[in-house]
Amino acid sequence: MPDEARQPSMLIDMVPIHTKLLLWKMGERTIFLCLSARLQKGILLFWNNRMPPNTIFDSYNIRLKVGDMQMITIKNVNKIFSTSQGQLKAVNDVNMEIKEGEIFGVIGYSGAGKSTLIRMLNGLELPTEGSVTVAGRVISKIKGAELRKARQEISMIFQHFNLLWSRTVSENIAFPLEIAGVKGPQRKKRVAELIKLVGLDGRENAYPSQLSGGQKQRVGIARALANNPKVLLCDEATSALDPQTTDSILELLVDINKRLGLTIVLITHEMHVIRKICHRVAVMESGKVVELGSVLDVFRNPQQPITKRFVQQVSEPEETKETVDHLLGQYASGRIVQLTFIGESAEQPIITNLIRRHDVSVNILQGKISQTQNGSYGTLFIHLDGAEDEVNKAVDFIRSQQVGVEVITNG
Repeated sequence: MPDEARQPSMLIDMVPIHTKLLLWKMGERTIFLCLSARLQKGILLFWNNRMPPNTIFDSYNIRLKVGDMQMITIKNVNKIFSTSQGQLKAVNDVNMEIKEGEIFGVIGYSGAGKSTLIRMLNGLELPTEGSVTVAGRVISKIKGAELRKARQEISMIFQHFNLLWSRTVSENIAFPLEIAGVKGPQRKKRVAELIKLVGLDGRENAYPSQLSGGQKQRVGIARALANNPKVLLCDEATSALDPQTTDSILELLVDINKRLGLTIVLITHEMHVIRKICHRVAVMESGKVVELGSVLDVFRNPQQPITKRFVQQVSEPEETKETVDHLLGQYASGRIVQLTFIGESAEQPIITNLIRRHDVSVNILQGKISQTQNGSYGTLFIHLDGAEDEVNKAVDFIRSQQVGVEVITNG
């Protein structure tokens, strides 16, 4: 497709929510495209009679991003609970939009309001004020049969799995299909597909008591995907798992997101989870969203004290402070400098070039490079020593390499 045709001049909402009709204007020619962001495919309806109708092509070829469309909109939401001690504002004036196909994280400590917020996305809690819209439906306003139908498109997985212990793996996964009235042969076929998707081949007839924690969560994920939802909500889904199993579940969620174009919203108190799989993150404290942005931007430049504490969970190991304190006591001169690397700069030989250019000694205290969905992020703590003029020049050189520099202390 010509370059001039790649940017839409108009975007028209259609039903269902994941389908869009795009019109391009190219001189006298008009292109009509029916696009499914969820499937990341497009059907060419008409292009100046030069292509046959219903030509199917990858959306990549027209540069349509799944995230171009909003899946969840939260507007001016407040949630107030009445308690014996008075009113408690669990969610305080929250506004956010979550894009289709996005993995969006909400992080906060206990009592921040994140669980209440996520429960409003599927109608388990209703906002006291404001509106919650998911997949084109105003969840905060609908009830009864309409709400039950909406919930088929909004699935949820839990910290403690919530499996039926008297049912096998296959029977647990089949349960929502039974409720939805899916007939036996079709149900059996769908269950087999899901077992393969989540990597539970050979465990179809096992009971939950015979499974590891990671396997139980895989059953929970498969069950949540049974009715082909548009949104998957994850309520502290990895908090009960060991680190290795946590990583395997997070990798599975990323794989599902890429294969199905599924929108995933997860809440957690672990920045490692956010760093590992999320595209964007909202930081909550005392019911408010105090910071929101792409994961890489939040790591690079955290604004709020609580955000800085979360970032330090993965960027500054516990032993770093001890190492710095020990060095400060051992050396009376020089500077302790924290370097922050983003993207390509995380892979450049900064220290080698620094030593070659300047007459300073460099002692590496602690360092780490992490991968996010948006790129690499790294931190390095070093001790610079030498003549004051040379140390100043060394710091200026590092800054010139598009590396963040923070002088922690002067000797």
